[in-house]
Amino acid sequence: MTAPPPEVREAVAGRPAPFSVLDLDAALANARDMARRARGTPIRLATKSLRIRELISRVLEVPGFSGLLSYHLGEALWLVDEGVCDDVLVAYPCADPDLLATWAGNPAYRRAVTVMVDCPGHLRLIEEAAEAAGLETTHPDPDWSEPADDAAELRVCLDVDASYVIGPVHIGARRSPVHSPAEAEAMASEICSRPGMRLVGLMAYEGQIAGTTDTSPAVAAMKRLSVDELAGRRAKVVDAVAERLAADGLELEFVNGGGTGSIETTRAEEAVTEIGAGSGVLGPALFDHYKTFRPHAAEWFVVPVVRHPARGFVTVAGGGRVASGAPGDDRLPVVDFPEGLRTIALEGAGEVQTPLRGAGADRLRLGDHVWMRHAKAGEQAEWTDSVLVVSDGLTVAEWPTYRGEQRSFV
Repeated sequence: MTAPPPEVREAVAGRPAPFSVLDLDAALANARDMARRARGTPIRLATKSLRIRELISRVLEVPGFSGLLSYHLGEALWLVDEGVCDDVLVAYPCADPDLLATWAGNPAYRRAVTVMVDCPGHLRLIEEAAEAAGLETTHPDPDWSEPADDAAELRVCLDVDASYVIGPVHIGARRSPVHSPAEAEAMASEICSRPGMRLVGLMAYEGQIAGTTDTSPAVAAMKRLSVDELAGRRAKVVDAVAERLAADGLELEFVNGGGTGSIETTRAEEAVTEIGAGSGVLGPALFDHYKTFRPHAAEWFVVPVVRHPARGFVTVAGGGRVASGAPGDDRLPVVDFPEGLRTIALEGAGEVQTPLRGAGADRLRLGDHVWMRHAKAGEQAEWTDSVLVVSDGLTVAEWPTYRGEQRSFV
């Protein structure tokens, strides 16, 4: 279902819009279903898909979730400071020397936070940051092969390109230049050659599978082919890197893959030890177009009717919360309630106003609530300072978003 349950609407019925609503019961039910789909493979919660600190903490309490996948190093350090989690993998490389020095110069951060790399340039940035922080990464005895203190280790993860490549055709996110087992082994050797740096994990995000809607037979066929290709290649990458680490008496701690849209195929790979996922907790509009699973809608933004421009039309304030990615109809917010309302092709969703048309438009009064849902999870939190939390038909809390806590990570 996508329309907000009557008890959720009733819980906030007297409030003037605009505001955002979180159906906590639906969100936690979605999290439990994600864990069920994973069948014992731990899920590392992707924070960019929530961006509400209290909700992140609640989901981490659900059996089957372990650790965080943050989208920014500053965010990871903040979450550690707040006691949310002491196992955070940063999904994207950081090029901010001051932020890297803050991480490298604090033993608690080094233990709790693993940073992402995919090229020698990233390694140089980390080394320079460690030097700026005054970190001693070498042992006084030149024959000693380990850092002088385990806390001095700089934990890094190698990002491996999971895209489906057929000749000149590249299908998937352009994240990492490391694609083949040989390239992964070469980067592992680069990391192992840096004193005090420790390769602890691999990550390969199959966005062309997890993040692509099931819109046609051609897309379904592409996904099947990509699943098969990636499973074989990822296993070879893991073997190659593990063999290189074993030469130094080391081993990988984790291999991260997946996304909400590929939980079943990712957990089927023996090489994968954890799944990075988070969008399914909130059930954004993109998932309305998936055929293999359907989460409950759990978060909406509610906007007021402010105009009646013509019969069969209403205009609401705001509404133009367009999702990132390739422009298209699937990046626009959807109207979940009242049912039957839709945006107009020539105007779409506007920053300050959005015209809607459809059955029931003429019955709406000025100030009435229109419930809209963002296409992608997490991004709508950037538009609001807080969300009203509804559980068991009651408004039980108002939680700040990252924005509401004056945290902006770019």
